[in-house]
Amino acid sequence: MHPNAAMLAMVLLGNLAVPFASAQNAGFVKSPMSETKLTGDTFELYCDVVGNPTPEIQWWYAEINRADSFKQLWDGARKRRVTINTAYGANGVSVLVITRLTLEDSGTYECRASNDPRRNDRRQNPAITWIRAQATISVLQKPKINASDQIILSAEVSGKPVTLQCNLTTAYTPHKESFWMKNGLEIANTRTDQMNTAYRITKPRADDSGEYMCVFTFDMAPNANATIEVKAKPDITGHKRSENKNEGENATMYCKSVGYPHPTWTWRKGDGTSYTEIDNSTGRFFITNRDNYTELYILNLDINTDPGVYECNATNVIGNTAETTILRVRSHLAPLWPFLGVLAEIIILVVIIVVYEKRKRPDDIIDDDEPVGPMKTNSTNNHKDKNIRQRNTK
Repeated sequence: MHPNAAMLAMVLLGNLAVPFASAQNAGFVKSPMSETKLTGDTFELYCDVVGNPTPEIQWWYAEINRADSFKQLWDGARKRRVTINTAYGANGVSVLVITRLTLEDSGTYECRASNDPRRNDRRQNPAITWIRAQATISVLQKPKINASDQIILSAEVSGKPVTLQCNLTTAYTPHKESFWMKNGLEIANTRTDQMNTAYRITKPRADDSGEYMCVFTFDMAPNANATIEVKAKPDITGHKRSENKNEGENATMYCKSVGYPHPTWTWRKGDGTSYTEIDNSTGRFFITNRDNYTELYILNLDINTDPGVYECNATNVIGNTAETTILRVRSHLAPLWPFLGVLAEIIILVVIIVVYEKRKRPDDIIDDDEPVGPMKTNSTNNHKDKNIRQRNTK
């Protein structure tokens, strides 16, 4: 949601939470601020008023040094370059936006507010019935910058150095310094006081692609810049090779890439011979895309239909690339399989023992009534006793 739209929505909701109060004259909570801009830029003026009843807000404009020539501004004016968003709640809030600025847009812009019942009576003096807050907008001619054309990183130029160049050819105020940015962030160690600046990519890869900007600063004027796009086809740098889940659970698969412009993501499921496109219409499959990242979320996995190969595909104007993830879905009994395996081994072992014991031959079984080995006799002892008696009688 645009910040202005969010702000206006909050004002409307605030109206529901504020109880009736006694009458209050209109007053400014926040007034528009003066700015200096360059041709082709955009400016926003913000006006916040309070009062009971909620004051009406209007925007007016006068050329520089002609304060007596104010004219009311309307939404869609100046060939639809003017946008006015106003919301009335506990406060009255209005935002004035003018795009593609020209030198003629310089002037004094005035936010007027009033809750006086006589405010639209032409017989009344507007200076009495309306309160006013002014801002001066100065629009300067944008400096001229000659910049490199867009660069496409392909297999043919892979590994070869790439140089981005900007040359400040015309400036209407003294130049201060310059620096480079990539995707909105300043690149370290690129500041210089030269009017001709260059940035070198020694070994360009897909992750070096993006939106580069050379920025020139001035003592008495806003910064000027030029944009150079370095494009490359997507390169998927991270994804799940496989995902193992139990039926009834949820599964998450993702892919992330480098490359510029940001790709368009699609997901497909393979069945061995063909692929089927996946979207958010089924109620169980949910796809979330965010720049160089995509995520596929599957609810309540089905063991019969959900296992398979899932492919994420990243496509931009330069090319496309894809990677796959194998989804395996196990039965509810899967956690019991180790236990059941051990139990089965025990049962098989017991059966083998029982069968073995049952099939033993009868001769191998020892009867308790039979002697275990040959019985010893007392013949030896009797001979000894007989000899002893014979010696005693002699």
